[in-house]
Amino acid sequence: MSNFWRLFLSLVIAFSLTFLTLSAHSSPISITQITAADLLELGVDKMQQGNYQKAIENFNQAMHTAVNYALEKDFAVAYSDRCLAYLQLQDYHQAVTDCTQAINFAPDNFEAYLNRGVALYRQGDYPAAIVDHNRAVALKPSDFRAYYNRGLARAGDGKDSEAILDFNLALTQIPRISNLLLADIYNDRGLAHFALQDTQAAMLNFNLAIRLNANDYRAYFNRACACGRNGDNFGAVRDFSQVIRLNPSNAQAYVNRGVAHYRLGYHLEAMSDLQKASEYYGQQGKKVAYEKTLDLLKNLRQQISSVTEIALF
Repeated sequence: MSNFWRLFLSLVIAFSLTFLTLSAHSSPISITQITAADLLELGVDKMQQGNYQKAIENFNQAMHTAVNYALEKDFAVAYSDRCLAYLQLQDYHQAVTDCTQAINFAPDNFEAYLNRGVALYRQGDYPAAIVDHNRAVALKPSDFRAYYNRGLARAGDGKDSEAILDFNLALTQIPRISNLLLADIYNDRGLAHFALQDTQAAMLNFNLAIRLNANDYRAYFNRACACGRNGDNFGAVRDFSQVIRLNPSNAQAYVNRGVAHYRLGYHLEAMSDLQKASEYYGQQGKKVAYEKTLDLLKNLRQQISSVTEIALF
C-alpha cells in the first residue's frame, strides 16, 4: 500500500468547530432610548429569522439614533449584536471591528470578548482569540462557553493538551440541559486526544458524542477515522456508511470509505466510492480534492488491471 493511500485518511478528520456565542439581545427601554431600543428589538427579530443583512440595517439605525456619546455608550450591546450578524455573514474583519468598538464603550462586556474571540479564530488568529477568551473567562469564570471556545482556539493553535483542559472545564460548568451541546464538546475533546495520538481516549469521546446525538455525522466520521488508525477497517466502513446516510453529499466520507474498502481488498467497492466522491467534489467546486480523488481512482484501476494481467498468465 502506498504512502499516499496510508496518509490520506488522516488528512480529512471532521472538526465540528461549533463555536458558542451569546444570543443577541437588546438594552432595556427607557424614555430617552425608546426609538433606538425599538430598532434594536427589530434587529434581534431579524437575527432570529436569519435575515442578517436586515438586522445589520436595524442595528445601524439604532446606533445612529444614539447621537450623543453618553447615550451611545449605553448601546455597546448594539455593536456586539451586529458582530453576531457579521459572523453569520462570514465578514470576520467587520465582526472584529464591531466587538472592539463595543469593548471601547464597555470594557467589561463579556459578550463582546466572546464574539470577538470567535471572529479572530475564523480569521486564523488563534493567539489573539485565546487572549479574548482568557478575558471572557476572567469576567465570567462559571460560563462554559468561554472555556469551550478557548479550547477550540487552543486546538487550532496546536495546543491540544491545553484544549483538553478547557473542554474538561466546559463540561464541569455546562448546564445539563442540552445533549447536543454536550455531544459537541465530547466530539472536540475526542479530536484533541486524536491529535495527541491517544486513539483510545478519542474513541471513548466519540462514543459519548454519538450516544448523546445519534444524528451527528461528524462524530461518526471521527470515530471511523479512529477505527482506521486502529486497523479496524470494518468499523471504519460501518461508520463512514453512517456518515453517508446522514449526509449523502459528504465526499470525504466516500473517499475514506473507499480507502477502508481498499484495505479490506474490496477493490470494486473502493472504486465506486472514489467515483462518487469525485462527482461530489466536482459539483462542490473543490478542484484540488477532485483532482486528488481522480488520481487515487486512477491508481486503484491500474493496480486492479495489473493484478488481472498477472492472473491471466
